Amino acid sequence: MVQLLPNKYILLLLFIPLLFAMPVYAQDNQPATQSKANRPRKSAVIAPTASLTKREQKKQLALVKNKLIAEKEKAWAKELKPVSTANSPDAEQQPAAPAAGGDDTAELAKKLANPVASLISVPLQSNFDVRMGAGNGWRYTLNVQPVYPIALSPKWNLISRTIIPIIHQGNVTGPNTSQSGLGDITQSLFFSPNKSEPFIWAVGPVFLIPTATNANLGTQKFGIGPTVLVLKQQHGWTVGILANHIWSVAGKSSRAAVNSTFLQPFLSYSTKDGWTYAINTESTYDWTGNAWAVPINPLVSKLVRFGKQPVSFGGGVKCWVTTPSGGPETCSVRIVITALFPKK
Repeated sequence: MVQLLPNKYILLLLFIPLLFAMPVYAQDNQPATQSKANRPRKSAVIAPTASLTKREQKKQLALVKNKLIAEKEKAWAKELKPVSTANSPDAEQQPAAPAAGGDDTAELAKKLANPVASLISVPLQSNFDVRMGAGNGWRYTLNVQPVYPIALSPKWNLISRTIIPIIHQGNVTGPNTSQSGLGDITQSLFFSPNKSEPFIWAVGPVFLIPTATNANLGTQKFGIGPTVLVLKQQHGWTVGILANHIWSVAGKSSRAAVNSTFLQPFLSYSTKDGWTYAINTESTYDWTGNAWAVPINPLVSKLVRFGKQPVSFGGGVKCWVTTPSGGPETCSVRIVITALFPKK
């Protein structure tokens, strides 16, 4: 006969399955965001073989495995998710970059409007004049005008401005005649402070050098005199005047003395995208011949880049208000191409 166990042992046997089932219940009711450090091991969530069938054990293992894989994929997604630069604090604090070359173009156009700016430039100015001499004469003049600034000290600059005329003319000195060659060079040296308010100014000497390769293309006189420049730049506008006076001090006695005043008032407006609208006059008064030569020169130019090389292209008309006898008349064309070499 089978001997019955006491009641206290029967109650103990009934509670044994509950003790093994408690870890499974606790695992199923754990929050999904439980940290990896506190995550129970597989062995803690698997019921003993004594209380679960083999199929139930496999099913439970698969559930736990899938849950762990899902949590790892979620963690990896958070780690690999790219940070949005548009909404990051650094992106908000960092100012937007200006358009490429925008500010630089505006600054170069401003310097180009200033004859004594600290900027190396080589303008090539083509001038066409008509109705000269007896009325059917013409002249083409290419003025090569290099500008080179030199820093003398932290406070002062020396700016060299040279005008080298290359001339070809026909029917000016007489019918069926022509001359070609180099004209007289005009060399100006400006001393200018680095900072001056409220006006930019410069002074220095100017020289007339008798380099003409044909007597009909120059004065055959060496001259010297003072030159001065005053200008104001503000809000894209440039207004000022350049003036000089030259007296001849040497040269062929058979040629007329040089005693002339040059006045060049100018006004221009430069836009941020490199356009410049300008007007000036390059008036000369010949004190020996008591005669004015006054042209009015409106000009439009655009600053562009070829790679890193800035170049200004400009064009306009040159209309003569008055000239000495035999001088040019009416309006003609002026074209200017300027290569710029900013200091690095």
